Amino acid sequence: MLQTLRKAGGSLVMTIPKAFTDQNGLTDGSQVELRLEGNKLTVEATARPRYKLADLMAEMPQGLPLVEDWDEMPLVGLEKG
Repeated sequence: MLQTLRKAGGSLVMTIPKAFTDQNGLTDGSQVELRLEGNKLTVEATARPRYKLADLMAEMPQGLPLVEDWDEMPLVGLEKG
């Protein structure tokens, strides 16, 4: 695929094909890994971690204080009742 470089400030930029961004779930602000090997530039989408609630809960320290009847407490900020 042939790309044309454009000047933006003191840098040269090129676009990334939409098919690549869709395939890898990339959006504005996503990070990619760039590798330089001689005259070759490789762009690799970094794997985003996928979490399961059960796994995250298993990492929680035991003995955290429990708040009884937390859902009955009065609103104190911008919560919606």
